[in-house]
Amino acid sequence: MSILSISLFLITVFVSVKSLPNAELPAFREAPAFRNGRECLKKTWPSPFNNLNHHDPSMIHIAMTLDATYLRGSVAGVLSVLQHAACPENIVFHFIATHRRADLRRTITTTFPYLSFHLYHFNTDLVRGKISSSIRRALDQPLNYARIYLADLLPFTVRRIIYFDSDLIVVDDVAKLWNINLGAHVLGAPEYCHVNFTYYFNSRFWSSPVYGTSFTGRRACYFNTGVMVIDLRKWREGKYTEKLEYWMRVQKKNRIYELGSLPPFLLVFAGDVEGVEHRWNQHGLGGDNLEGLCRDLHPGPVSLLHWSGKGKPWLRLDTKRPCPLDSLWAPYDLYRHSTLFCDS
Repeated sequence: MSILSISLFLITVFVSVKSLPNAELPAFREAPAFRNGRECLKKTWPSPFNNLNHHDPSMIHIAMTLDATYLRGSVAGVLSVLQHAACPENIVFHFIATHRRADLRRTITTTFPYLSFHLYHFNTDLVRGKISSSIRRALDQPLNYARIYLADLLPFTVRRIIYFDSDLIVVDDVAKLWNINLGAHVLGAPEYCHVNFTYYFNSRFWSSPVYGTSFTGRRACYFNTGVMVIDLRKWREGKYTEKLEYWMRVQKKNRIYELGSLPPFLLVFAGDVEGVEHRWNQHGLGGDNLEGLCRDLHPGPVSLLHWSGKGKPWLRLDTKRPCPLDSLWAPYDLYRHSTLFCDS
């Protein structure tokens, strides 16, 4: 066997091992216990084994996805929320996963022993045949589309949810975001009306007499789907999952955009979003989707930092090539690094 053949064989074995579904998950240090302040009324979210038919409007519900690739980011995000919350014991996390739910549950339980959470299975068959390739492979993963199905996955007693991506940290009390008034809107998010909206759809979309007029009569502004406050009751009543799925089918047939799960949200909701202060999504810190170059914060106050884009802070820190703002993410990293030397 030639040296080239041996090298290719070793690379194949390495990739295969890394891709094994039962590969060991990252290990994390245990987070400290975060307790309610005196001004908080302690609430208890029923366990998965009890009756969930109880609605308490003072509870804050947050949804995030969990998988092996982004687990380190998810853990940092949870820690940041708890650390800055005035009433952390009143927060319930709703985690969505496709595989290895027992392992992921064990990781969350050992890392956050006092956390109120529930873990749901996302059936990838829901999006099988509806996902088309985009400019970045990570955007094509089925779990990236789970946010479309929150109203179906979560109990009907959860009437409002904050959805967070797994590459962000919160540096303010999340209750401020939770308590925004959505008015008649289904969804609230920071809007960016100065962005060139045509960038998110291709010429096939804009030249179509059917699709190209989709935004007529709307003041359609860009919003990032990594931070959303959603009224799940209105979502269910308006059958918004079906509306998003419609555009996914159109994309599969005619390819009218290149950016994963974002364009369907823009097609359905842009121009009908309750605007949230920009401080609640200082996004784009991961750079663009192709190179992931370093970026600065947008002008103005900051309540949430979001590393959307290709560059993720934990990867850049590990490779000793961090961007300046990655140092703001590092204090929330509970990852237990393996030591180079052992005494035993």
